[in-house]
Amino acid sequence: MRKQPTVFEKLGGQAAMHAAVPLFYKKVLADDRVKHYFKNTNMEHQAKQQEDFLTMLLGGPNHYKGKNMAEAHKGMNLQNSHFDAIIENLAATLKELGVSDQIIGEAAKVIEHTRKDCLGK
Repeated sequence: MRKQPTVFEKLGGQAAMHAAVPLFYKKVLADDRVKHYFKNTNMEHQAKQQEDFLTMLLGGPNHYKGKNMAEAHKGMNLQNSHFDAIIENLAATLKELGVSDQIIGEAAKVIEHTRKDCLGK
């Protein structure tokens, strides 16, 4: 029996992640709701970490070597509105890259599972 494709595969695999992350951060860094969180961030390193994390989270190979989400976001006082902004920017990025609303929804559903850890709740 053939296994169902992962969200990572449905998105287009590593090439899609590699294309999406820089565009995603371009949007995030222009978003007044969240850009201040990245003021003193090495964005090259951040983008690599994000690409690896999303790849792993969405069902691709696990090359993520960063902190868990609770530790990575500890002390940032993130709120639901900040998490929502990140999801909105990612959805807009994927839409711009031609991903269907259905697959964007599937990705958002998986990412939603990290909300509590990211918000420290």
